[in-house]
Amino acid sequence: MATEFEHLQYEVTDQVAVLTLDRPERLNALTPQMRESLLEAVTLADNDDVVRAIIITGAGRGFCSGGDVKAMNEARKTGRLGSLQETMAPIRDKVVLAMRNASKPVIAAVNGPAAGAGMNIALACDIRIAANNIKMGQTFTRRGLHPDWGGTYFLPRIVGMAKAAEMIWSGRMISADEALALGIVSQLTEPESLMDEAMALARTFAEGPPISIRLAKRAMYRSMDSSLEEALEFETFAQNVCRDTKDAKEGIAAFVEKREPKFTGE
Repeated sequence: MATEFEHLQYEVTDQVAVLTLDRPERLNALTPQMRESLLEAVTLADNDDVVRAIIITGAGRGFCSGGDVKAMNEARKTGRLGSLQETMAPIRDKVVLAMRNASKPVIAAVNGPAAGAGMNIALACDIRIAANNIKMGQTFTRRGLHPDWGGTYFLPRIVGMAKAAEMIWSGRMISADEALALGIVSQLTEPESLMDEAMALARTFAEGPPISIRLAKRAMYRSMDSSLEEALEFETFAQNVCRDTKDAKEGIAAFVEKREPKFTGE
């Protein structure tokens, strides 16, 4: 099933929604329309009961080169810098929150350069796998700008404060191997195998019990900003919810009967 969006392709296959940023001639540099489309597409996928996992990738040879710098420059020349609403509550923040709060796993399949906002869109995903020839970077300071799309939140939590500071302040691009060593991506593949690997991982999640996966995602992110006691309390709540589901009964029965479980989300 395919759905039409501006500057974004949306397709659902095998319970996996694939969202493809689609401005390949500009390495998928972000436009206002693309931001709107990404928010709408993530929301659509999260609200679709058929979808159990989400993949975000880029068309052509790039993942996302960040904001469209040429468009920014033109906007500054003409004085069209956006509405007050967009200044105070930008669409980008709504996209990041939609990705983080999505009830389904969100995977970034990083197929090419991911710079500035492009890198941070990948960081906002739950998991990142990448082609082994990509580069990533917090390039904001090279334009005299400040990181957005959650970069100052996500990056220190992944690589530590000192390394995040080095990357953000220098604006340098890092290789795929360095991204893997730092834990920014969890897997590297040959470029031609990237989407097959991403789909295989997404299908693994899609075949799992959606209620327990949803609650586990919420628990992991809550625990990053809570005490051990608070984390344990939420785990107890989530375990009690999961224990009474049909999926839990199916999972236990399948283990005893030595077969693969079939989860229905009930």
